[in-house]
Amino acid sequence: MGRKSVTLYPTSRRLLADMGERIQLARLRRKLSVELVAERAGVSRSSVWAVERGSPSVSMGIYTQVLLAIGIDGDLAQIAADDELGRTLQDLDLPTRRRAPKRGPDG
Repeated sequence: MGRKSVTLYPTSRRLLADMGERIQLARLRRKLSVELVAERAGVSRSSVWAVERGSPSVSMGIYTQVLLAIGIDGDLAQIAADDELGRTLQDLDLPTRRRAPKRGPDG
């Protein structure tokens, strides 16, 4: 069974590579070895290396486990937390309520 090939735009590839580099720097700052992070995350060393390269074929679950093992999993809660554009678009699409006609003196 071969590996899946994921085609990404150059911008997306750069974002993943930058994120991988930041994950690697966070690991190194904490003086954690790849072996220790892999053991804590329950993944192979090659998976940790792939995360640090920003590989698009690594599952989000593995990225999550590696972040948890390093101790920076709290950053995941910030993804799409403040979606200003989405909220603006949602607000523009909200229907306006119409009031019921006022009743006359007869009731």
